[in-house]
Amino acid sequence: MVVRYCRARLARVSGYVHYSDDVAQEVCIALLAALPRYRDMGRPFAAFVFGIAAHKVADTLRGGTRADMPTGTVPDRPDDGPGPEEAAVRTVEAERARALLSELPEQQRRLLVMRVIAGLTADETGHVLGMSAGAVRVAQHRALARLREVAVANRLF
Repeated sequence: MVVRYCRARLARVSGYVHYSDDVAQEVCIALLAALPRYRDMGRPFAAFVFGIAAHKVADTLRGGTRADMPTGTVPDRPDDGPGPEEAAVRTVEAERARALLSELPEQQRRLLVMRVIAGLTADETGHVLGMSAGAVRVAQHRALARLREVAVANRLF
């Protein structure tokens, strides 16, 4: 009962479920130490046990660290992926870029998305939009100039 209780309570908090067996063991030790002080007051003995368990779970949540969580494998080298700060900055920048692009006319927006984001060539973009490669380059220049004007007007740069 105590192990199931500890697992249920600690599973609610990410990274703590692996402590449940240790906490259940601490409950048993604390229960053995508290038995001489136990007085039957008409309540079930299980209430006494679960009271100790609740305190031990709370102690674990207060003082436990998630740094020593076991893993299946140890990585060979540090993670080179973006950290939380970089991910947040990328999200903000993407939202800013979407807001800027929404200020452009549809044709210019589609052209910039194809050329800059998707990386299509002028010929490929021209084929999709029904324009020549030279017209795509001129339209791209105008779209970027317009985007720059919008960014300066909105004080984004």
